[in-house]
Amino acid sequence: MKLSARNQFQGTVTKVTEGAAMAEVTVKVGSLEFVAAITEGSVKSMGLKVNDSVTVAIKATEVMVGK
Repeated sequence: MKLSARNQFQGTVTKVTEGAAMAEVTVKVGSLEFVAAITEGSVKSMGLKVNDSVTVAIKATEVMVGK
């Protein structure tokens, strides 16, 4: 799979929380965890489950830092 996003990280799915239309997928990358909200259809079509190896791709117009 090739994407134009430069911020790509290999990780492991640690949790999939399914809802009525959307799901939250938690991916561990090193000591970090990323949480993505994706459609239930995407979870099913990709067959996502805990312990799957996946790529997290981040493409954003801005990144905010707070303290």
